[in-house]
Amino acid sequence: MSAKVHKFSMALSPVWRPLLWPLGVTGDSAFAEVSEDDFHVRFGRFFDYHFPVEKVEKVTPARWPVWAGVGARTNFRDTVGLIGTYVNVVEVVFTEPQRIRLGVPVRCRRLFFSIEDPHAFIAAFRKYTTAEQAKAA
Repeated sequence: MSAKVHKFSMALSPVWRPLLWPLGVTGDSAFAEVSEDDFHVRFGRFFDYHFPVEKVEKVTPARWPVWAGVGARTNFRDTVGLIGTYVNVVEVVFTEPQRIRLGVPVRCRRLFFSIEDPHAFIAAFRKYTTAEQAKAA
């Protein structure tokens, strides 16, 4: 039996869509998916990663500073942002840094992204992380 996958669209402001389009970021190519064992994030042509759910420590609502910009962003230490608008941002904190590429290899311990329904996303994630914690006990 296959695991149920919950798909959530990224929030993309009409103001920023023209700047995101050259990177392939559209309504169809910017999303997050959560299942029992997989967390999949896609943001255009250049960011398409799967992470194990058990590597996620917590998921919370967050703020993304205006000065940090929109698009795929990083501080080259531990933070990555996939920002299509400054509202409805969530933060995913991993138990250990994940290796990804944003043109160059970067380590990601904190992943921020704007999503259409952050509360539903967080609830879906909690459902699976709570199940994972129960299995480990």
